[in-house]
Amino acid sequence: MHQPSTYCGAVTAPADAWPGQGLGLPESGRGSLAAPGRRVAALTVDWLACSLVSFAFFDYNPVVTLGIFVLEQVLLIATLGGSFGHVLLGMRVHRTVDGATPPAPLAALVRAVLVGLFVPALLPGGDGRQLHDKAAGTLLLRR
Repeated sequence: MHQPSTYCGAVTAPADAWPGQGLGLPESGRGSLAAPGRRVAALTVDWLACSLVSFAFFDYNPVVTLGIFVLEQVLLIATLGGSFGHVLLGMRVHRTVDGATPPAPLAALVRAVLVGLFVPALLPGGDGRQLHDKAAGTLLLRR
């Protein structure tokens, strides 16, 4: 059995640890953290869908496109537990506190605004989650 190593006094996970292990999640399959490639693909699907709506009705105004994206994220995550891209790619958003899905509307709003800024969605937040999920108290899991 591997013992945790230390680096500058901080305990780090063993070399064979997987994302979400510290949260009690399985390494792969149903209930495991969604892989980065799947997350990016879902984000791309969502952005393209919102861009099509913006193009069709708002002359592809970038501010309106971002607003549609954030609105889509909040409404679908708070009601269905995942955006259009999440559902299409087999993922769901859970709260970390009690594992409930869908998360509360406020958590969905925090998550959506941070994803809309794009930078937090690309930054690791520790324990295998991205910064926006950590800030919102959510997990993006495989269905």
